[in-house]
Amino acid sequence: MAKVLILDRSKSMRNTLRERLEYEGFSTEIADSEQAARSICTKIPFDLLLTDGLSPLPSEEVPFIVISDRASIESAIEAVRGGAEDYLTKPIDMNRLLQSIHRTIDRDGEEEADASARTPKPAARRARRSAPAARAEAIIGTSPEIAHVRELIAKVAPCEARVLITGENGTGKELVARNLHASSPRAAAPFVEVNCAAIPSELIESELFGHERGAFTSAIKQRKGKFELADGGTLFMDEIGDMSLAAQAKVLRALQERRICRVGSDRDIEVNVRVIAATNKDLKEEIRRGNFREDLYHRIGVIVIRVPALRDHAADIPILTDHFIRSIAGEYGCEPKPIDDGAIEALQQNPWSGNIRELRNAVERLMILSGERITREDVLRYC
Repeated sequence: MAKVLILDRSKSMRNTLRERLEYEGFSTEIADSEQAARSICTKIPFDLLLTDGLSPLPSEEVPFIVISDRASIESAIEAVRGGAEDYLTKPIDMNRLLQSIHRTIDRDGEEEADASARTPKPAARRARRSAPAARAEAIIGTSPEIAHVRELIAKVAPCEARVLITGENGTGKELVARNLHASSPRAAAPFVEVNCAAIPSELIESELFGHERGAFTSAIKQRKGKFELADGGTLFMDEIGDMSLAAQAKVLRALQERRICRVGSDRDIEVNVRVIAATNKDLKEEIRRGNFREDLYHRIGVIVIRVPALRDHAADIPILTDHFIRSIAGEYGCEPKPIDDGAIEALQQNPWSGNIRELRNAVERLMILSGERITREDVLRYC
């Protein structure tokens, strides 16, 4: 069982993280200060540290993820260059945090295993978890539009073809990517996600291809990039339409030659990665404007899967709403609320510019604010 230390000055955040991580099978300890964390670290070997970024690290040898109140690019760059495995902002996206935790612990275990073949290790070695075969949340819906998406996934997943997933924000492009990976022969290998829009241009090369120790001022240790972390598995490049032209050229080379070179190194590394990309932009229009490379488009778009907007499959709103009610009730530890037919009709009439993500948020709001049952009046008032 992997051990995680949670260092955060907020009691509610500590308790929230602890409850969820222990539910996911992790062993946790909590600390409200660097002094308390350092004391715990002298007694217990940890696999990962979650820190609010405000306190000095209790141990430089433990990989860490920063969970910060500061949603700024400068803070993210500072944290990553300081050795952080990831930089997340509050309110925390728990799914993304869990992905980052699994990725960090599994990768650290692989690096440790490689090193153990060369260097004797102390007897008190931390236990590492092997990566299970991937499982993806089911794609909910019975409409012809969603049935077509599932049909494409079933046909495309077993092969090695690169896939481009298109669709508006909030339609579920990442869910499609995860289902492609989970249904593929690579399901037991890593699924690594990178949000191309969230990475500053000065960090993109290091993030994708890694760097050697000393490659730049704050490169205090060697770091693998996303391509290496996904070796043998799937690399999901979300919002690839927002990537700079310079980064596009480097990605194109990696796809063509199936090899990458870490920043600060002169040695190429072969990688076996299936790339799945996603975008909410019209890449053909971006090509016409000179914002996207046509040769890269043809490399990533062997198969194109378009995820429909929710307004185009509004017939699925009843089943999606029922799914979200049950899911949210489980998260809150309460009974699912019944919902009136009139409320469902009102939900179906909403344009849902934010698509399924917006619908999920609306259902959570209705679960909190409505009475014993969700009525049409509740929908009109809160949605």
